[in-house]
Amino acid sequence: MATRFRFRLEALLKLRKSLEDEAQRKLGREMGALREIEKRIAHFQAEHGRTLETRRAPQGSVVDLDQWRAIERYLVVLEHRIQVAQAERHEAEQRVHEARKALTLAHQAHLTLVRLKERRQEAHDLEAMHEEIRNLDEIAVLRHRFNTQLQSLSPSEVNP
Repeated sequence: MATRFRFRLEALLKLRKSLEDEAQRKLGREMGALREIEKRIAHFQAEHGRTLETRRAPQGSVVDLDQWRAIERYLVVLEHRIQVAQAERHEAEQRVHEARKALTLAHQAHLTLVRLKERRQEAHDLEAMHEEIRNLDEIAVLRHRFNTQLQSLSPSEVNP
């Protein structure tokens, strides 16, 4: 009976799998952060659009200059927040890109060991099959020798 296959690098394979899983979780976190920043930008832009609409006054109506100044200051603040959020989005996109690269590298490292394990498993299976074939051949030879010895014996020798 052939020995059971044992991959000596199984601990390293598990470690690389856990590193790949961690890289995948990190990518998910970074993508979530990017989505949140994009939501903030969309919210700021929508607020900017609504504020621009409030600045319009119907034709012939009185314009409150204090309110107009307050709206202008608020628009400046919103534009600044949009710029800051866009800079944050750019940084978040960089982090997502780096996390994708890290995930790709971790996945490649894991797959390398998986393929090595598969090749070693195939080599082990092939060796086990060869050993089984050798054993079957040996049994066939012994059976043939035993049968020829029985046939060469006279009937009186078989039943004393």
